[in-house]
Amino acid sequence: MMRTVASVFLGMGCVMSTALAAETVTLVTTEYPPYYAASLPDKGVVAAITSEAFKKVGYDVTVEFLPWARAVSEVEKGTYDGLLGVWHSAERERFIAYSDPLIDNEIGLVALKDRNISYKTLSELKPYRVGTVRGYANPTSFVEAGLTTDEANDDLTNLKKLVAGRIDLALIDKGLSDYLIAGQMPDSKGAVVWLDPPVSKIPMFNGFAKNKAGHEKRTADFARGLAELRASGEFTAIVQKFGFR
Repeated sequence: MMRTVASVFLGMGCVMSTALAAETVTLVTTEYPPYYAASLPDKGVVAAITSEAFKKVGYDVTVEFLPWARAVSEVEKGTYDGLLGVWHSAERERFIAYSDPLIDNEIGLVALKDRNISYKTLSELKPYRVGTVRGYANPTSFVEAGLTTDEANDDLTNLKKLVAGRIDLALIDKGLSDYLIAGQMPDSKGAVVWLDPPVSKIPMFNGFAKNKAGHEKRTADFARGLAELRASGEFTAIVQKFGFR
């Protein structure tokens, strides 16, 4: 009898443990430091915000890293629950539901200092070849300017192409440019310069795959967790911890 009772309680414990286990949300993105990267503490500020917001509403978060165009393709196919850190584009609304904004990116152009390139309007840059990244949703003003572009798989490749003279300019986030040059191209630190004015300031979102079961609930739960994170002051603390404002 004692053995039977013990077995019943053990079984109940297993059921309760299973019921209380957090659902795991698996997101995919690319290496985009200092905002998110596998090597960063907590995988970066955007991943930290996302994990803590989901934790508020009972989810665990796993983040995987792929080249950006492939990450977008895999989310469109429903391989992952969503994209971590994505810019808005109307075309992507077909297959992802956007979260509330998380953090802003300052997008602009970098050039070699000795080229002495400057501009006031994007139309002045028509003689130049601008490096962009395959699959990025670039600022509308940049797209509409009709500049000559040259795609690469990632931002680091674009910076290397810039230094090698294969492109004249690179379209990039300012924080990312500073991070990559300081960490991976230190010899180019004085040679590559940021051009004012910036092209655009773009908010970054998470995007949840519409063809994954339960995406509406997942999106709503994240919104609730993010609101709680902001209201508690934890959002600001996370952002400041990573050196952002």
